[in-house]
Amino acid sequence: MTLFGIDRLLAEPELRRPLEGKRVALLAHPASVTKDLTHSLDALVASGLNMSAVFGPQHGVRGDLQDNMMESPDFTDPIYGMPVFSLYGQVRRPTGQSMGTFDTILVDLQDLGCRIYTYVTTLLYVLEAAAEHGKSVWVLDRPNPAGRPVEGLTLRPGWESFVGAGPMPMRHGLTLGELGAWFIDHFNLDVDYRVIEMDDWQPEGPGFGWPEERVWINPSPNAANLNMARAYAGTVMLEGTTLSEGRGTTRALELFGAPDIDPRDVISEMHRTAAQWLAGCKLRDIYFQPTFHKHVGELCRGVFIHAEGPFYDHQAFKPWRLQALAFKAIQRLCPNYDLWRDFPYEYEFDKLAIDVINGSTLLREWVDDDMSTANDLDAIATVDEREWAEQRAPLLLY
Repeated sequence: MTLFGIDRLLAEPELRRPLEGKRVALLAHPASVTKDLTHSLDALVASGLNMSAVFGPQHGVRGDLQDNMMESPDFTDPIYGMPVFSLYGQVRRPTGQSMGTFDTILVDLQDLGCRIYTYVTTLLYVLEAAAEHGKSVWVLDRPNPAGRPVEGLTLRPGWESFVGAGPMPMRHGLTLGELGAWFIDHFNLDVDYRVIEMDDWQPEGPGFGWPEERVWINPSPNAANLNMARAYAGTVMLEGTTLSEGRGTTRALELFGAPDIDPRDVISEMHRTAAQWLAGCKLRDIYFQPTFHKHVGELCRGVFIHAEGPFYDHQAFKPWRLQALAFKAIQRLCPNYDLWRDFPYEYEFDKLAIDVINGSTLLREWVDDDMSTANDLDAIATVDEREWAEQRAPLLLY
């Protein structure tokens, strides 16, 4: 069985020895569990470590907040009586007060392998605060369920945000432990940093990133399964559009649709425009009715993305290109379609959400340009992807 960082820390006393006599904090969420599904906080307390504080990322330690951009409050843990600090509330960076509650913070977050997933940025903010306050950061490493493939445009200078921590592509192909090392190198941080590596993680083995013998637990409320994790580097862009990403259904971020599109026409246009971008998965036309969020209560027609079963080819699947292609198909079929949603997105108030998500205007401009072709987007993205693959190579632990 693949052992995650938390499993090794608990099983190997010599790994815990440097933490003895220290005040230890934990940054965690509902998917922070051991191989027997004990929450990491409970397991660490039982191990005898002096757990002094807990930190929660977006959606909270308990993962109780469904929608995006819903802030979590600080509170006191009802079982252990220790403070629980929210890093997605009044503050998104750890404060001096909260940093004073520990000597070492253990980061045990299940990531999805996508730049926009806010746990990535939260890790950077914790590293920066630790460097400022002289604290240690240990990442208890977990799999990247999307595996090693790299895809998407690199975030451009000036486009940094809570969903864009630095110049990396949408699908980065690193574990959180490896990403921490990249942050330290890229931002020249002076911080005591350690990764408790996984044992026997095979990113190209069965599951292509997610070990088949390990139970999937939602790291955020709408990350329901492995199919979502694979599709997410593309479907997350739907948050910047008027199309539903399936929030208010049981399969959010695995589909897209609206009351006023014809999915069969969209799929046909996608095949005509760039059939090569549809490899490695199966598209299926569907009907759905969101119970909340966009198009609530309306019957939507849409497309479900199956990156699973016999249809899935790990190396061929290109979720970011696939979703970009869907936008392009809708734009060609309905030139006046009101596609881009204009609203404050993740604390950014003066930029279109689709641009914040992609870290530049390039994707939107490609979609809106009647004359642009698949090759035009490929030409820009391929350069970014190649440069990132070279940049990350020295950081790979597995």
